[in-house]
Amino acid sequence: MFCPTCGAKASATAKFCSSCGQAMDSDTGTTLVDHDGGFDGETIAPVASTPRKPPPTPTPSRTPRSTPTPNPLTSSDAISGGRFTPGQFLAERYRIVALAGRGGMGEVFRAEDLTLGQIVAMKFLPERLSRDAAALSRFHAEVRNARQVSHPNVCRVFDIGEAEGTLFLTMEYVDGEDLASVVRRIGRLSPDKATEIARQICAGLAAAHERGVIHRDLKPANVMLDGAGKIRITDFGLAGLAASMQSEDARAGTPAYMAPEQLAGREVTTKSDIYSLGLILYEILTGKRAFEASTLQELVRLRESGTITNPSTLLRDLDPLIERVILRCLEADPGKRPASALQVAAALPGGDPLAAALAAGETPSPQMVAAAGSTEGIKPWLGIALVATVLLGLVAHMMLADRYRVQNLTPLQKAPDVLLARSQEIIQQLGFPETPADTAHGFFTDYDYLNYIQEYDKSQTRWQRLASDRPATVIFWYRQSPREMQSDNFFNSIGSGVITPWEPPSDVTGMISVFLDTHGRLLLFKRIPPERDPPGGPSPPPDWSPLFSAAGLDPSKFTSATPEWSDLLYSDSRAAWTREITTPIQATERVETAAYRGKPVYFRVLFPWANPYRDRLHPASAHQKLASIIGIVLFGAVLFGSILIVKRNVKQKRGDEAGSWRLANFLFFVFLAMWALQAHHLASLGEFGTIVLALAWAFLVSTFARMLYFGLEPFVRRRDPHTLIGWVRLIGGKIRDPLVGRDVLFGMTYGVLLGVFESVDNVLLPLFGGLPPLPGTPSMESLLGIRQTLGSVFAYTWVFVLYSLGIFFFLFLLRLLVRKDWIAAIVIVFLGTITNTGGDYLWLTFLASAVIWLSIYAVLRRFGLLALVVGLVVQNMLVTFPMTTHLSRVPGSIGFAYLRGEVF
Repeated sequence: MFCPTCGAKASATAKFCSSCGQAMDSDTGTTLVDHDGGFDGETIAPVASTPRKPPPTPTPSRTPRSTPTPNPLTSSDAISGGRFTPGQFLAERYRIVALAGRGGMGEVFRAEDLTLGQIVAMKFLPERLSRDAAALSRFHAEVRNARQVSHPNVCRVFDIGEAEGTLFLTMEYVDGEDLASVVRRIGRLSPDKATEIARQICAGLAAAHERGVIHRDLKPANVMLDGAGKIRITDFGLAGLAASMQSEDARAGTPAYMAPEQLAGREVTTKSDIYSLGLILYEILTGKRAFEASTLQELVRLRESGTITNPSTLLRDLDPLIERVILRCLEADPGKRPASALQVAAALPGGDPLAAALAAGETPSPQMVAAAGSTEGIKPWLGIALVATVLLGLVAHMMLADRYRVQNLTPLQKAPDVLLARSQEIIQQLGFPETPADTAHGFFTDYDYLNYIQEYDKSQTRWQRLASDRPATVIFWYRQSPREMQSDNFFNSIGSGVITPWEPPSDVTGMISVFLDTHGRLLLFKRIPPERDPPGGPSPPPDWSPLFSAAGLDPSKFTSATPEWSDLLYSDSRAAWTREITTPIQATERVETAAYRGKPVYFRVLFPWANPYRDRLHPASAHQKLASIIGIVLFGAVLFGSILIVKRNVKQKRGDEAGSWRLANFLFFVFLAMWALQAHHLASLGEFGTIVLALAWAFLVSTFARMLYFGLEPFVRRRDPHTLIGWVRLIGGKIRDPLVGRDVLFGMTYGVLLGVFESVDNVLLPLFGGLPPLPGTPSMESLLGIRQTLGSVFAYTWVFVLYSLGIFFFLFLLRLLVRKDWIAAIVIVFLGTITNTGGDYLWLTFLASAVIWLSIYAVLRRFGLLALVVGLVVQNMLVTFPMTTHLSRVPGSIGFAYLRGEVF
C-alpha cells in the first residue's frame, strides 16, 4: 500500500504513514482493480513501475507540530519525492509549480500553461500505459468522452500529452481540498452544507450521465471543494482507464465506495454512481462510513445484504427527507434506486435544481425539468374546490346553452336516421327508385339566415324567430350516387376524407342531393341529368306538385314569377313562384324549379338572404385582410424560425429528441383516429386513396409539430423551464403523476370558466339594453351520433395541441424580443384582439378578446403549457358541442354522452 499523500510505501495494516504522519485512508486517491486477491491484497495501479524512496525522517523538535493538511501546496511538496521539480519545463509549454498529490493512478502537479497563461493540473499516468496499445486506445476514448462533459460542477479535462515517455492529462485546477480531507479535518458537515454539496454533485453527475459518461470511482477524494464553496467532480473515466489496464471493467474503482453490482463484478451503470453518491452523503453527514469491513469478502457480504445503520441514529436532528434519499440511493437492488441524479436533487429538501442550473448558465435537460417541481398533489380541499368549480361551470354552461345556442333555439324534432329515411322516401316519390352505390348525410347551419337577422332585426327578441318551423336554421343534407363518392381534395377535406354537400362535386349522372329542414320538409332537390341523351319525342310537362308536397307548401298560395336562379344543370323547363310571409320574419319566399324531359332536376326554396355564391366575389374587408396578414406572418415566423434552429439543435444535441418523437407520434395517431371515425370509408380499392390522403396529412401535422417542438423547446427550457414541468412529465409517460393531475385539473377548470365567459355576453348585453349577440353554433358532425362526436374530440385535440404550442412558442419568442413580460402581454393581447371581427358591438368584442388573451398569458406563466393545452381543448369542445339540460332532445343525448366522457 502507498501513502495517498506522499506516495511512500506503507504496511497494509498501518493507520498512519510512517513517513509523513498522515492518516492512511483506502479511499483517498486510490483507485483499485480487483485481481482475485483479498481485501488487503488489492492490486493498485501504481504511480510508477518502481516505488519511490520515502523522504528522510525529519529531525525531532521540541516544538509541537500541527497536523499537516494534504491538499494545500508548499514548495517542499514537489521536492518530497515528486518526479519533477518546481520550475521544470515540460512539453515546451508547461512549467511545474508544485506537487499537488499522489494516488493509485499517478501523480498530480500544479503547473502553469505558458501558452495560455493559466494554472492547470497535470496528472501523470503510469508509464506502462504508453506501452499497451489497447489500453492507450481505451484511454483516448475515455478522455474523448470526458471532454464532452462541460458543467460548472465537473472538473474539465483539457488535453492529453506526453513528457519524458509518460502520458499526462491537463485538467482544470481547483484551488481547494477534497471532501475526504474535509471530513477528516472537521468530522462531518452540517445538514444544510451537505445538502448544498449533494445538490452540486447531482448536477455534475447528471451532466455526465446525459453524455453517456459514468464515473465508476465516485468517492470523497474525487470531489473537490474550492474556496467559494463550489464543488468539482474529478477523475471522470479514469476508473475505466484502470480497468482497461487490467481487463476488469466492472471491478474498477475503490471497493469502499463501489455499488454491490460493481463490487461483485457484474455491471456498472449510472445507478452505480447513484449508490456511490449515497455513500458520500452518508459519510459527509455522519462523519462515518455506511459500511465498515476489514476484508473485501466481508464488504461484499454487507453490500449484498443491505445491512446499514440509519443515518438518523448517528445524527438525531437529521431531516427525514435527507435520510430517505440516502437510503434509496443505498438500495442493493439498482432498480429501487432513484432513476437519475436529478431525481436525487429533486428529492432533497429545500432545493430547486432548475434554479441552480439556470443560475449556472446551463440548459436543464428534459430529465431535469421532469424531475423538478412538486412530487405531491394539491391539497384535498383545493382539489375538491376545483372539481366543484368544473361541475358548477358545466351546469352553468348547459343552462346558458339552452337559451343562447342554435341547436336549442331551433327545434330539432327528428333524429338523423329519421331524416335520412325521409330523404330516401322523397327521392322515390319523385320517380327515382334506383338503388345508389354510395350515400352520405349530415347537418349544416344556414349562417346567411343568422347574419340577415343580426343585420336587419335590432329587437331584443330577434333570436326567438329561430324557434319557428320555417325558415330553417339547421339543415339536414343527403347525397346519393351511382358511383362511390370520395373526397380527394387535399386541402378542402384536411385529410379527414369527409363528404360534404359540395365535396366531391356533383358531376356524375344520376347523383342526387336533398336538403331538408329538421321537420323533414324539402328545401332543395338536385339531380344530375345524363351527359349523353339520344333524341326522343317531346318532353311531357313536369308535375311540380310532388315537390311542393314534399316541401310542405301549398301551391295555391304562391304567385307565378319569372325564374331567376339556376344551377349548373341542363334543363328544358324552368318555373318560379313567390309569396310574402310575415312569420317569423317579413320576407319574400321564393320557389325555383327546373326539369329535363318531364322529370325534376332542380327544386329550391329561397329567401332574401340566399347568396348567389357563383356571382359574388366576396371581397375581404380591410380588417379581415389585416387579420389574415397577421396570421400568415405569425405562422411563417414560428415555422421558418423553428426550421432555422432545428439544424443547430441537432448538431449541438440540445433538442428533446425523445419528447419531440412522442409528441409527433401522439399527433400522428390522434389524426388517424379522427380520420377513422369521421371519414367516409369505401368498401373498394378506392379506400386506398383515402388512406394515402390521411397518412399524408397525419405525417404533415406530426412533422410540423415535431419540428416546432424540437426547434423552440430548448430555448424555453433554458429560460423558463418551469412552464414545461407538467408537460414534459406527461409526454414522458407519467400519466398518474400528481403534478400532471394538478395541471390537468387546473386546465379543465380554466377551460370550463373560459367557455362560460364567452357566453356571458348573451346575458349581460340584454340586461343593459344591448342587443343579444349571435348565438353559438355547435359542431354539426356531433349531431350525427357518438362516432362522429368522438371523431370531433380527436380533431379538437390535435388542432388545439398545435394551436397551444404555437401560442406558447410565439409568446416566448416575443418575450425574448421585447425583454419585458408586461410588454409581451400587451403585444400578444393586441395581436390576438385585432384579428377578431364581427358583432354589433366591436368594442365589446375587442374587450372580451383582450380578457381571453390575458387569461391565456396568465395561465401559461402560472401553470404552464399542459394547463393551457387542456384548457383550450376543453373550452372549444364545450363551445362547439351540443349541450343542453334537456337530455331527452337529440342534441342533449349526444352532448350528455360527451359530457360524461369529459368529466369522468
